Amino acid sequence: MAASPLPDTAPAQDLARVIVTKVFVRGLKVDAQIGVYDHEHGRAQPLLVDVELDVAASHCERLPDTVNYEMIGEAARAIAAQGHVDLVETFAERLAQACFFDHRVTRARVRVEKPLALAPHAAAAGVEITAVRS
Repeated sequence: MAASPLPDTAPAQDLARVIVTKVFVRGLKVDAQIGVYDHEHGRAQPLLVDVELDVAASHCERLPDTVNYEMIGEAARAIAAQGHVDLVETFAERLAQACFFDHRVTRARVRVEKPLALAPHAAAAGVEITAVRS
């Protein structure tokens, strides 16, 4: 049996200080009524959403110690349920703002892709924004 690389006498939290925890969701599928063109109104289309949050949290051992990434999916679905959104930029900004409801979130990077936007000529088109708590 190999020896542990950590000494038995030093608790893990004494070895390093966590400054930022990154919480992320990649490839979240959301159906939304989105787009500025006439053919995009009145019907849902798929979006792929990536979110990365910087969270001021350390020594996370229980769910309440950090941001629950399920909140990201819930927020994205709630935005889609509110009705038609013209621009992916608007969707991304609303999702970033929803992430800031948790006071520990200091930065949100949100990427929204419309896989059908330029099909079959491109895999997706979309936008990525970064928002910082002011």
